Amino acid sequence: MAWSAVCDDLLGIVFPHLEKVRVEHVWVEDGVVRVKARTLDRAFPCPSCGVCSYRVHSRYRRHLADAALGGCPVVVDLSVRRLFCDVADCARRTFAEQVEGLTIRYGRRTVVLVVLVQAIALALAGRAGARLAAVLHIAVSRVTLLNVLMALPDPCPPSPRVLGVDDFATRRGRRYGTVLVDVESRAVLDLLPGREKEPLAVWLAGHPGVEVICRDRAGAYAEAARAGAPDALQVADRWHLWDNLATAVERTAIAHRPCLQGTEVSTPSARRMAAAPPSTLNPDTGAEKWLVTRTRERHKAVHRLLARGWTISAIARELGLARHTAERYAHCKNLDGLIEGALRTTRLDDYKPYPIRRWNEGCTDAARLFREIQAQGYPGRTPQAVRRYLRPLRTGLGSIRSPAPVLKPQQVTNWIMWNPQHLRDDEERHLGEVLSRCPELTAVRSHVHAFARMVCDLGGNSLPAWTDAVHADDLPALHAFADGLRRDHQAVTAGLTLPWSSGPVEGHVNRIKMLKRQMYGRAGFALLRKRVLLA
Repeated sequence: MAWSAVCDDLLGIVFPHLEKVRVEHVWVEDGVVRVKARTLDRAFPCPSCGVCSYRVHSRYRRHLADAALGGCPVVVDLSVRRLFCDVADCARRTFAEQVEGLTIRYGRRTVVLVVLVQAIALALAGRAGARLAAVLHIAVSRVTLLNVLMALPDPCPPSPRVLGVDDFATRRGRRYGTVLVDVESRAVLDLLPGREKEPLAVWLAGHPGVEVICRDRAGAYAEAARAGAPDALQVADRWHLWDNLATAVERTAIAHRPCLQGTEVSTPSARRMAAAPPSTLNPDTGAEKWLVTRTRERHKAVHRLLARGWTISAIARELGLARHTAERYAHCKNLDGLIEGALRTTRLDDYKPYPIRRWNEGCTDAARLFREIQAQGYPGRTPQAVRRYLRPLRTGLGSIRSPAPVLKPQQVTNWIMWNPQHLRDDEERHLGEVLSRCPELTAVRSHVHAFARMVCDLGGNSLPAWTDAVHADDLPALHAFADGLRRDHQAVTAGLTLPWSSGPVEGHVNRIKMLKRQMYGRAGFALLRKRVLLA
């Protein structure tokens, strides 16, 4: 009797989900743990009318796969009853009993295993989930996992008070979707196909009660908010405002590219250096790189045909270019920036001023110069790149520009946009030299700092004064940015005044990217939506 009690306790620990059935025998057969059990002799309610029945029609045996135990698969051989329903008005004559927490209708897995399979499907979906299931001794295919996942019901969250809206790419540049997030609870509410006005407007109309809508600067979302929730307050996200400002600052830096070039030194070697930037010259021949020549010739040809009245499509066909390439040449306002974008950067670029300075000092040993810049952090392993860079000076076939650093517009933009307290001493020094040569960029930095104070202090009431100050300076790129703020004045003011933002939405966009890449971009929108909403 004592041994029987101990066995019952062990069964309750190992198989707690079998407590509502009678376990008759447990054994191992061919590496599979088999559990023979039968249901208890008690009344069971009819699933249609709910009246309990005692009369047994027959018995049959169900073979249920269960969670693995000790590294072995488990099968529960369960004997269940089919009962009569004695209620005359009931549509059922007989019915099979189900064990709560153990069986489901037509199921060939226990409830415990069903929950485990659903968790694997949510976490890994198809092939990856099937590989994990095999490790856990669960016989399930990738197709079954996907079917299990798609059969799960969608959650039904309540209508949010503060809604966050943003787009994400299912195929970048071609297909997009819209993610909706409850900003207060940070939970994903839904995913909509496309990023047009209609789907979001329909969703908002079906979910009344939205008071605040946090969005980016897209016009389609603004129109959808006005159509689907006209009483809701629209809030422009501060991060998107700051990103738009950074784009305007970079365009200004590109327009004033000559101010980014440092002063040339007056050594004999420097005086004989040509006007061409070193990155545009071939170090082997000293001639202009073919990419630079091709870019300049294409730019000239495109603008020549534009002057004759040709369309972009006709120019692309005539010159054998893709349409978007011809359009980029046609809309180019800065040829130097276009040429720089066509050139490849090397790991030596940031260290080029030092070997030129040492060359002018009389050190012409490339191996020694390589060791010196390697001590400064140059990641190259051989001095070949240094030799090729200095070859025009040795042969006289070409020339290299002065060792003064040529700053990139993106680099100067970052320095202007960053908090001054976070700049290193050398970065602050280089930025000061640029600003001393360019009053326009000095004015840009002043406007950026004023806008940063509005963002950090939520001082949206100062926005009209800021836009007026921007228009008082000759800064066309910032004028366009300020005009955009005026067109969306109410949402921008709310974004710079209220604490709400699209931060939680951006976090979920990153999670969507992770799930999409985890499935190698092969998942359809419906499967991606399931995983985002339920995982």
